[in-house]
Amino acid sequence: MTDFAAAFGWLFDPVNWMGPGGIPVRIGEHLLYTLLTLLLAVVIALPIGFAIGHTGRFRGLAVGVSGALRALPTLGLVVYLALIMANITIVPPLIALTILAIPPLLAGAYSGLESVNRSTIDAARAVGMTEWQIFAKVELPLSLPLVIGGIRSGALQVIATWTVAAILPVGGLGRFLFDGLAVQNYPEMLGGSIIVVVLALVVDGLFAVTQKLVVPRGVTAGKVRADVQKDQSRAFGITVPGRQPTL
Repeated sequence: MTDFAAAFGWLFDPVNWMGPGGIPVRIGEHLLYTLLTLLLAVVIALPIGFAIGHTGRFRGLAVGVSGALRALPTLGLVVYLALIMANITIVPPLIALTILAIPPLLAGAYSGLESVNRSTIDAARAVGMTEWQIFAKVELPLSLPLVIGGIRSGALQVIATWTVAAILPVGGLGRFLFDGLAVQNYPEMLGGSIIVVVLALVVDGLFAVTQKLVVPRGVTAGKVRADVQKDQSRAFGITVPGRQPTL
């Protein structure tokens, strides 16, 4: 408890909220790095994932590549890229963290499209929709919750892992951990960790709300109607298809 008291004392010290190395600046840097990483991952992963989900091709390859990328040691990759690029900038950790963010985004994209009922897609083809119209007007709206879920998972990983990038002279909340370790300032290290946790929880909450908002109204209404019909059927003693009657 003494350690947490010291950490909260550091957090609420006005001195730590001022200057170029203050808490607001570090949070802003961390969010900027996270946003850049997610944008790069979205540009790379989502088109590939959508193509796989729409066509059903190369799914096995995508799963294998995603698993291999997840297994890469992030810190080692950051250091390796910094060495081969012969510079200490934001570029090596940005590349490494983008690679880390690709698997959950890729999985969310192709699994989202695969989750769309095939009969719905066949009906869209039957009325004369092109493949692009099927994707844009049917598959994408119905798959958005899972797509956002993949981005949500990737965002949490990136927020947590950008702290290790502070092994290089870059900004972000990881500076509190590495700078505090250098001088054995444990309240600063614990305080910085608390900020990362809170930031991750806030971002996760925002994505959770977004996932609910992007669910098409017709899908929600249809689910409610189906549940009501099942309840009414049970009330009148009618067996619901696919379920055994309750004795």
